[in-house]
Amino acid sequence: MADTMLDRIANDAGFVAALDQSGGSTPKALAQYGVPESAYDTDERMFDLVHEMRTRIITSRAFDGDRVLAAILFEGTMDREIEGRPTSRYLWDEKRIVPFVKVDKGLADEAAGVQLMKPLSDLEGLLARARSLDVFGTKMRSVVKHADPTGVAQVVEQQFEVGQRILEAGLVPILEPEVDIHSPGKAEAEQLLHAGIADHLDALPEGRQIMLKLTIPAVDGFYSDLIEHPKVLRVVALSGGYPREEANERLARNPGLIASFSRALVEDLSADQTDERFEEVLDQAIESIYRASIT
Repeated sequence: MADTMLDRIANDAGFVAALDQSGGSTPKALAQYGVPESAYDTDERMFDLVHEMRTRIITSRAFDGDRVLAAILFEGTMDREIEGRPTSRYLWDEKRIVPFVKVDKGLADEAAGVQLMKPLSDLEGLLARARSLDVFGTKMRSVVKHADPTGVAQVVEQQFEVGQRILEAGLVPILEPEVDIHSPGKAEAEQLLHAGIADHLDALPEGRQIMLKLTIPAVDGFYSDLIEHPKVLRVVALSGGYPREEANERLARNPGLIASFSRALVEDLSADQTDERFEEVLDQAIESIYRASIT
């Protein structure tokens, strides 16, 4: 199964759906979907509601493996079921969509112009659980806010250090050193990030591959060499707060870069839409992102 998933990620057209909002970002995701905080009074109820939202998306006819290559899940979503099966197995068995899981625990406070990942408690336990559920890979996010060489170097070092632990556990890590789209030195930060990533890629053992999830760059085609690097399985792009139309336009100017959108994927979905309208809106979003990803 892992080899089949690997071949799909390496060679097939499509994009990665990011369905991994967690903790502090869940209320915002629910509010965007039309579910106010007054609709729940416990974290358990909140996560029940967000699982209902994700189940509605994943089981939709529009959410198909012809256009959606993979999906990144929140740990709590991985641990739940859809139609009586673990979410990760439902995705692969029913849709041929490759499952990933978010493993970071959120962001630390800003220092040196960046936000590193908080300590990853019991990472090995989470990875073992993910393997037992036929999850293919992982994702973890940190954020670069300013073009500070020290901070960017720390981000890259942490991402690759944790990525190595994930590789050793038999999973494929998506490293996500996001550059804030509002950064006053976005292009400069991307230059620092690119150099750091390239250095660390060259140091990876032969035969090992990682994935990268990067902000759509200020300079079109800026990550083309990373996309072609033999130690990079795939490079995907986050929407980063751009509205879907703008994110798609920017993405389409970067051949080989495919989407891994979260907010831009679900921005027009609503809890009160009829099933017919929900399918229509989701299908339009998926088709537009897919087209931008194969340009």
